[in-house]
Amino acid sequence: MRTSGDLTPWARQGVFLLNRILTVRENQPLSHQNKGWEIFTSHILAELYAVNRPLVFMLWGKQAQSLMPEVKRADHLFLCTSHPSPLAVYRGFHGCGHFELANKFLQEHGLTAIDWRLP
Repeated sequence: MRTSGDLTPWARQGVFLLNRILTVRENQPLSHQNKGWEIFTSHILAELYAVNRPLVFMLWGKQAQSLMPEVKRADHLFLCTSHPSPLAVYRGFHGCGHFELANKFLQEHGLTAIDWRLP
């Protein structure tokens, strides 16, 4: 059981978490949609998609999946499932194995697996 929400251990291993819309009003999903976040996050993803080394993209939810490039690089892995929110976690996220699949891909490409455990 985690004792904090600190994701620093993941960041130190190269994990980059990105939501499509970076802010919302409390209890109002998508309340900051069409405020410019989509442009910002699209630019970030375009840069990441162009990176010339193996990367894993976990696209959770329809909004995230809509950002998958039409032409995918062979050295990038795209894993898609439902959003892990309480409303959708059992529509595919729970048991999807993305963390194991990501580590398998990284190791197959000579990279270090991610230690997904958190304090």
